[in-house]
Amino acid sequence: MKRFKSARQLQRFVSIHDPIANLFPFPRHNMAAVEYRSLRAKAAAVWGDIARISGAA
Repeated sequence: MKRFKSARQLQRFVSIHDPIANLFPFPRHNMAAVEYRSLRAKAAAVWGDIARISGAA
């Protein structure tokens, strides 16, 4: 909780982080760290595109 100003702010972040993270499940134990990071970066880019589209509408 070091970066959050309050428990409420932390809870707001966690409540949206978990559903988003579950959209891009990767079997971490079956791949190398470099491959995992690459997939996570691509997933973050896709999510960024989705968030911008829904935010503009």
